[in-house]
Amino acid sequence: MIEATGLTKRYGDTVAVDDLSFTVGAGRVTGFLGPNGAGKSTTMRMILGLDRPTGGKVLIDGKSYLELHRPLRTVGALLDAKWVHPNRSARAHLQWLAKSNGISDKRVDEVLEMVGLTQVAKRRAGGFSLGMSQRLGIAGTLLGDPRVLLFDEPVNGLDPEGILWIRQFMHRLADEGRTVFVSSHLLSEMAQTAQDLIVIGRGRLIAQTSTAQFIKDATEDTVQVRSPQLEQLRPLLAAHGRVTEGAADGALVVHGVEAAAIGEVAAANGITLHELSPRLGSLEEAFMQLTRESVEYHGHD
Repeated sequence: MIEATGLTKRYGDTVAVDDLSFTVGAGRVTGFLGPNGAGKSTTMRMILGLDRPTGGKVLIDGKSYLELHRPLRTVGALLDAKWVHPNRSARAHLQWLAKSNGISDKRVDEVLEMVGLTQVAKRRAGGFSLGMSQRLGIAGTLLGDPRVLLFDEPVNGLDPEGILWIRQFMHRLADEGRTVFVSSHLLSEMAQTAQDLIVIGRGRLIAQTSTAQFIKDATEDTVQVRSPQLEQLRPLLAAHGRVTEGAADGALVVHGVEAAAIGEVAAANGITLHELSPRLGSLEEAFMQLTRESVEYHGHD
């Protein structure tokens, strides 16, 4: 478990993290989201003792990172997949990490097998593709068989196979009862990976909830309807919910009415339907809705 209480970080007059409190529980994949400049990287660095908080504290299984005698046995972290000496082999890199925490070479071979790098263990890490580097970084996080794992942008630049592998791997880790904390800008991927979310903006907590609840609270499900009898159908639907023009030609968007109810209204009035398409709210829509006041830089048309 990760517990942050009143976590604050100032750089001169700039407040990067502002009185931030949250809890990351075990057995779930928790996504860590926020616009650029929200303070995500600073928060993760404070969790790992790389930055000292100006105020507040953050504990990993009840202790600060600096109190952990052999930290790799408690927490594994991947902040930069390319953080490796380019002339070291994958196995030598992991052996170096393992020795620093009293971990055996046998475990090195085990994690290489777990991430699918056994066949290239003797190759120079500097020649690895981004996907292979991500796998090597994940192997490093697993060396001490930790109960807590942190990943910062673990799928950036990966092909679909690599993204699917990492997603499934994180779910397996959480299913084993581990705490899995993942920071990412790829909202479509987080929608499929994260069961819970912690969302911050300008260093402050915006939301901590399940992914499903976050989407439900910030978006509205709609139904797109097409019919050759729209003018007859429109007032009938307006009596049940709000009706707006759809993006597609000859379509209506109905708010607050389920597709089944729309179908029943049309059938009861002898109206033909050509389309009846539920449109569920997305994580991207919810994120944009709840963080728009926290975006540091806005683009303009």
